[in-house]
Amino acid sequence: MIPRYSRPEMVSIWSPESKFRIWYEIEAHACDAMAALGVIPKENAEAVWKAKDVEFDVARIDEIEAVTKHDVIAFLTHLAEHVGSEEARFVHQGMTSSDVLDTALNVQLTRAADILIADLEGLLAALKRRAMEHKDTIRVGRSHGIHAEPTTMGLTFARFYAEMDRNLRRMRTAREEIATGAISGAVGTFANIDPRVEAHVCEKLGLIPEPISTQVIPRDRHAAFFATLGVIASSIENVAIEVRHMQRTEVLEGAEFFSLGQKGSSAMPHKKNPVLTENLTGLARLVRGMVVPAMENVALWHERDISHSSVERMIGPDATITLDFALARLTGVIDKMLIFTENMRSNMDTFPGLVMSQRVLLALTQAGVSREDAYAMVQRNALKVWEDRVDFREQLLADEAVVAALGKEGIEAQFDEAYHTKHVDTIFARVFGD
Repeated sequence: MIPRYSRPEMVSIWSPESKFRIWYEIEAHACDAMAALGVIPKENAEAVWKAKDVEFDVARIDEIEAVTKHDVIAFLTHLAEHVGSEEARFVHQGMTSSDVLDTALNVQLTRAADILIADLEGLLAALKRRAMEHKDTIRVGRSHGIHAEPTTMGLTFARFYAEMDRNLRRMRTAREEIATGAISGAVGTFANIDPRVEAHVCEKLGLIPEPISTQVIPRDRHAAFFATLGVIASSIENVAIEVRHMQRTEVLEGAEFFSLGQKGSSAMPHKKNPVLTENLTGLARLVRGMVVPAMENVALWHERDISHSSVERMIGPDATITLDFALARLTGVIDKMLIFTENMRSNMDTFPGLVMSQRVLLALTQAGVSREDAYAMVQRNALKVWEDRVDFREQLLADEAVVAALGKEGIEAQFDEAYHTKHVDTIFARVFGD
């Protein structure tokens, strides 16, 4: 991923230096296990650890690979340069390249998952704080982009909190599912390596042994992992779209923080554009775009082919780095977001009283009017509000049929906004607990 959309901690997981360090640890721990089983001399296993403080030379490994056309062999050749060819002759014994590649990839993905889990926890904290802050801040709810009925800004934040809380659980599950390793040799039969070697390596790396591998770890695990990233990206876009709509000039109920010295447009100095959430919409598209290739990686030829390899070399870093950046950016947006309560009130009154139409409809049916007649009575008055911007309550009070059914006091009783927020505490308790 380009530096513009990257954060250092996540990037470091995917650096060549980090990758080769994991490869080295896999090989060294495997040697320890084989020495303990009496398969290789103990002194050879100990010799491998002479490289534990070595900074592996990426350029040198690339130079060797240019000849060998094989990255794992290039690395093992470079390792022998540090350890000594005689001492290193038992390194990788009974193993195949995928034992190293797949186990290392899953170490990287679990470490990336840990960062993403922390990101989600930070976002949840910001959403919860804003939800509590605006629990009772009335705003108009919209369906199809059209005024519907009153809700609160706190409920808007709370529903995003609940969605991201589900994503946190999904991410934890995805981490658990991807945290497997395989040191099972060619086609996964353990013919040339003891299963206890796999168990030892996995324990040292914080993984569990893959129950059955071929020459690769099954890619349904990776598909589920990247699918989870795609769902989280979609949730990010869900929040971003709401912020973008709120920042529209004719709505302006909320907005991204506009910092000192920030410019909105090269041509129009008055502009304050929702650039952060627009950016998040674009980043979400990128992450989702990496889900389908991960799904297609599940079907491999027989015990293994490498059609998945090029895909994962790209989507592993790019999807996790992009999502990490996006979650951090969204947390900042929520944390600093400006809320304009006066505009919420003004928007609610754009068509005065109109959002109470359902209450009047229900009151009429409860007063004995058929639903069809009640709907017609309410709608004919509502349409006048749409067309002439008159007050809905005044229209109802002037409608003899409505007054006959409800009385003037009955009509007035339908315009209490607190009616719509009486269960906010119940919803909050469901979302945040008591």
